[in-house]
Amino acid sequence: MAGQATNGWTRRQLGTGALALGGALAIAPFAAGPAAAVSDKGRRPTLRHGSAERAGLLPGHLRRLVTDAETFLGPSPQHPWYAGAVLLAGRGGTVALHEPIGMAVRYRAYDETTDTGVEFPAGQQIPMAEDTVFDLASISKLFTSIIAVQQLERGALELEAPVASYLPDFGRAGKQHVTIRQLLTHTSGFRAWIPLYSAPTYEEKVRLVYDEAPVNDPGTAYLYSDLNMISLQLVLEKVTGRTLDVLLRDGITRPLGLDRTRYNPPASWRPGIAATEDARLPWSGLDRGLVWGEVHDENAFSLGGVAGHAGVFSCAWDLAVLGRTLLNGGSYGRVRILRPESVELMFTDFNTDFPGDEHGLGFELYQHWYMGAMATPRTAGHTGFTGTSLVLDPTTDSFLVVLGNSVHPVRSWRSGSAPRVAAGTNLARAVPVRPAHGRTSWFSGTASSTTATLTLPALDTSAGGARLRCSLWWDTEPGSDALVLEASTDDGTSWQPVPFTTSRRGEAPREHPAGSVTGWSGRVWHRLSAGLPAARGLTLRWRYTTDRLYVGRGAYVDGMRAEAGGDVLFHDARPADAARVEAVGWSASAD
Repeated sequence: MAGQATNGWTRRQLGTGALALGGALAIAPFAAGPAAAVSDKGRRPTLRHGSAERAGLLPGHLRRLVTDAETFLGPSPQHPWYAGAVLLAGRGGTVALHEPIGMAVRYRAYDETTDTGVEFPAGQQIPMAEDTVFDLASISKLFTSIIAVQQLERGALELEAPVASYLPDFGRAGKQHVTIRQLLTHTSGFRAWIPLYSAPTYEEKVRLVYDEAPVNDPGTAYLYSDLNMISLQLVLEKVTGRTLDVLLRDGITRPLGLDRTRYNPPASWRPGIAATEDARLPWSGLDRGLVWGEVHDENAFSLGGVAGHAGVFSCAWDLAVLGRTLLNGGSYGRVRILRPESVELMFTDFNTDFPGDEHGLGFELYQHWYMGAMATPRTAGHTGFTGTSLVLDPTTDSFLVVLGNSVHPVRSWRSGSAPRVAAGTNLARAVPVRPAHGRTSWFSGTASSTTATLTLPALDTSAGGARLRCSLWWDTEPGSDALVLEASTDDGTSWQPVPFTTSRRGEAPREHPAGSVTGWSGRVWHRLSAGLPAARGLTLRWRYTTDRLYVGRGAYVDGMRAEAGGDVLFHDARPADAARVEAVGWSASAD
């Protein structure tokens, strides 16, 4: 199930930055990760509910996170994306939004003949609650990864050690050189999924993993595979002598007080658990009927509910505590479950050879397809096939949990990841970007499939030597979305790019010969300087173009000033000049 879902996905990439040698972590040089970012501030916050203002978030955009999520309770585009969801968002130590929508249990079956859900009687349906527990599906991989990194700290594992050095039988079928790191970063060469549930005994399921041959040479390609974390589970249980559920309890949930997080929840929890799928052939590998309170993933179910790739159940608050712990550098209150340098490993790109598939140890990085505008090179997260996601952005110290039961009543109703993208973009928009000068700056917006233009009035630069200076802030989907500075000398009939230079404190200036920027800028203001062509009537414009899929946080321009020979030709601080700016899709923003 989880493996079946990932067969057609593009899950993105990362690169080597750390080794485990002699049982100890050796950190190679790389950009400061989330632990460093937090520790520099000297804070280790714990969570409490509070207002958007207390969290340093804009209330209107935060509230839109809920209103947008509610639209997916209706046709999206034909069926609801989920029956219900629990949304949690915050920044620092403040949970500023924690809200349930829709139903945790709505359907008792799926009618494939009519493609409709058969509902429970109204009195038997159960609405979502703040503490509703969800089958996390592949978010379980994060817990397995944390447990593995804990064993790296203890010296029980080495990151670059072959898996076969711990499990000799694993080395069969060409896997003798697969390393622990390659399991954690999905570069082992495993195919996405195999039906372990078809094997009748646990021993035979394990044998299928051992006998599986790589479809790629280890380390040569990225391919997201459940078999990586199933293999890692076998390693962890071998080196510790404890089962994965015990390792989860002793290493993560008990120290952090995650009382609603575990494998195989007891029957008494069932009324507080979101139902998943009417699991029947042919869309499910097993004929189980309505799955409610048991793991949805067929392979995890066949492994007794405890698996490295799926099987953990949890609620939004517990996931937020886990996220806050990682943003804190591995500690929460007086408890530490990881060292700061270990968290940096988890948030560091190990897949630089596979652009677009950025990946730390267990965590995916920089994935606009579900993080939306929260995506940055440091933003870490994961999704689950049942409709779950966790996103952590250390650059803004913000966190987002979206838990939905999107396979209820059947997996085929859910298409794409639009609710996750919308939530991530709304939370990113809720983090203010203060103007570089004065009270407002020009903002491009975050709409997809859009061309937004910001056009200055015609200037006389015929004397030569004219320059444009301004402040620039940008964060776009890399390559797909771009901000371009253009000039026209024929009243807008044709446009040519204007090369410019940007600079920021502590870094050397960067040349932009194509007159454009795209991707990540650090989410800080840059100073821009551009030489302007000589013309009697020169028109300048900023053009921001987005594709139909995903967007970044957008672009901001502030303090535009054109000068020539000591004369100010244009300055957006002068009301008369500002009034002549033509904004299509851009708006004046105070945040």
